[in-house]
Amino acid sequence: MTIIKTSLAGLFLLVVIAVSGAVYFKHQISNPLNVSEPTLLVIPKGTTGHGALSLLQNSGFTDIDTLSGKLWLKFFAHGGHVKAGTYQLTGQMTLTDAFWMFSQGAEYQFSVSLIDGLTLQQWETILANHPHINNDLSAQVTADLLAQWPWQPEDGLASLEGLFLADTYHFTANTRASTILRRAMHSMQEFLAAQWEGRTVGLPLASPYEALILASIIEKETAVGAERARIAGVFVNRLEQNMRLQTDPTVIYGIGATFDGNITRRHLREKTAYNTYVIRGLPPTPIAMAGRPAIKAALNPALTDELYFVAKGDGSHQFSQTLEEHNQAVRKYQLN
Repeated sequence: MTIIKTSLAGLFLLVVIAVSGAVYFKHQISNPLNVSEPTLLVIPKGTTGHGALSLLQNSGFTDIDTLSGKLWLKFFAHGGHVKAGTYQLTGQMTLTDAFWMFSQGAEYQFSVSLIDGLTLQQWETILANHPHINNDLSAQVTADLLAQWPWQPEDGLASLEGLFLADTYHFTANTRASTILRRAMHSMQEFLAAQWEGRTVGLPLASPYEALILASIIEKETAVGAERARIAGVFVNRLEQNMRLQTDPTVIYGIGATFDGNITRRHLREKTAYNTYVIRGLPPTPIAMAGRPAIKAALNPALTDELYFVAKGDGSHQFSQTLEEHNQAVRKYQLN
């Protein structure tokens, strides 16, 4: 009887130890990580499950002891297979959550906003300054992108200006700048092709590329959404009547980096490929990155008899049908 009692007591003790161990083990696995705010963790190439666990332990993100961690990896985490990458840890995650993320390669998605109305040079600066983008832009990248544009003018493309759709793009760490631009170009091609198919019949635009040039001018002329189609209508009317577009943003683009913010009469008389006070028709390339609303306006302009507009000083414009009306508006809004 004494032997039986001793055996039962020993068995009970083993059960208690096993249950306590299971509770402790579950507690360590299900406890939230020690993360006070979202934190990035980089798992290098070649890292094993044990290596990833060590990273978490050494950084203080988990209190699990080494033995429990090894047992969990072996019996419950299928060996702890992980993929290299940059991941975001949060205080709501458990160890199980983190390793599921590592095993799926669900890397953190960074973002970059490439804004309409900016130039290619400004976009390139944004990409180059982003800490998680690999800036691989080069003459070869430019040549490759130019070759991918489907609507080539007769004399070929001279610039990537305007060929990318303004948007916010998401990516994983160390994504190449050229990869983001290819995505933006593909998005532009898809959007522009669809809008070209649904365009107003009879526009004085020979190709989707010319529509993009016009859209870029509209983009620079106004930030007032309700005016875009109306401004497009003015430009279309002028193109149909072989009138010069006479739009300041094209002059500024033609001046380039030396422009100091002040347009002079000399600038308006200077003959550049972009000075629409001198040349007739559209400039040879877009002058900025156009957003979706400006492209829609260029291809679906308002039906109007207006040929002129002038800035009123509050962001909006005064529109006129005749030169006399326009001159009156200029005296009212610009010369006072």
